[in-house]
Amino acid sequence: MIQHPAKKKQEPFYCLVDCNNFYVSCERLFRPDLAGRPVVVLSNNDGCIIARSNEVKALGISMGSPYFKQEKLLRQHNVAVFSSNYPLYGDISQRVLDVLMDLEPDVEVYSIDEAFISLPSTRIPGALEARGRFLRETVQKYTGIPVSIGFGPTRTLAKIANRFAKKSPAAAGVFVISAAPQAETLLAGVDVGAVWGIGRRQAALLKKYGIDTALKLRNCDNNWLRKQLTVTGLRTAMELRGVPCISPEKAEAARQSVCTSRSFGQPVLCLEDLREAVASYTAQAAAKLRRARLRATVIDVFIRTNSFRKKDPQYCSRKSLLLEAPSSHTGTLIRAALASLAAIYRPGYRYQKAGVLLHSLVPECHEQLHLFRAPAPRSGPLMEAVDAINSRWGRETIQPAAAGLARQWRFRQTKKSPSYTTRWSELPVAKASSPEGFSMA
Repeated sequence: MIQHPAKKKQEPFYCLVDCNNFYVSCERLFRPDLAGRPVVVLSNNDGCIIARSNEVKALGISMGSPYFKQEKLLRQHNVAVFSSNYPLYGDISQRVLDVLMDLEPDVEVYSIDEAFISLPSTRIPGALEARGRFLRETVQKYTGIPVSIGFGPTRTLAKIANRFAKKSPAAAGVFVISAAPQAETLLAGVDVGAVWGIGRRQAALLKKYGIDTALKLRNCDNNWLRKQLTVTGLRTAMELRGVPCISPEKAEAARQSVCTSRSFGQPVLCLEDLREAVASYTAQAAAKLRRARLRATVIDVFIRTNSFRKKDPQYCSRKSLLLEAPSSHTGTLIRAALASLAAIYRPGYRYQKAGVLLHSLVPECHEQLHLFRAPAPRSGPLMEAVDAINSRWGRETIQPAAAGLARQWRFRQTKKSPSYTTRWSELPVAKASSPEGFSMA
């Protein structure tokens, strides 16, 4: 019998689809008049700049800048300013993903504005560029959102390719890293701190030893990398060499805690408002736990006044509570959170912030039973139903009564755009204005 040599397994090529200036693009989607005009989006309470159009980047305004410090400059350059509108952004993100999943069988969601696609490798010249342009044009056609697409033999190289797709005018939104000589030239021009998986501390450590580019990181000794950056740093270097060894699961560190906290839109003076805020934050944290298939063993609640208002009496405190059994059930966690709040609340203060921290997390499939207590009744199906409804119709469509309705304490959103796609009363209306076309009203 003739034995044929085993065929070498064909490694896939990876594609990273990244929405350009995503929050800004969502705001422009229903406002054609904003095309070419500088636009920024603010964080909760209109505190910091979290998204910038290219025109704003050209002004030198950095990400995370406090809004009050940049307000004069923004007015001077006629910058359109928006409060964050997360329901709108989430809905548009899902529409982009729906288009990608209709076109490709293997799509991995990485973040609200990024997704990896695994494609079969090909030796046909220009095939990947052609596929990238088709994906880009189709997403733009059906959602109105511009995207940049980078291809590489690993996810890390696809990330780097995506940077070139955005920054190089010649790339026109699509860039491929494939052959080794080309990769070496490109990696030599990439700062080591810009490599996916290399944080600020790791970048500082590498630069201390003269490793300041992605190419130098790729060429590092394996044993030295494992010693200095552990196996995670070694995986990153292997990816830069074209060896796939990072999946989204490995790239994201195991969660140690879940925290939900917000500054209030106005000072909170009474316990009832604090109870509503803490219950609302706990419900949000519980939903995050369930998405990660985790349960919390300990819950922390903290409250504090505004330390910048020196003339006001100052107070801050926190309380930890060990749960009888690990839980991700919203009602159980809210009862524990409100008990902790009652223990630390003091009247007579102007509270500025509250938060809930769930930690000592365990997988939901592991349950340590109590010798003298019967197992809690199954509440999984109820929580699954609540999460499914909120996922489909928007966060807090169903919410605990303890979280209240009026919520005078909610964060400021003085510049929020309409909920164009998630609220019936704010849907845009198309009206015929002339035989030549339609106008948005």
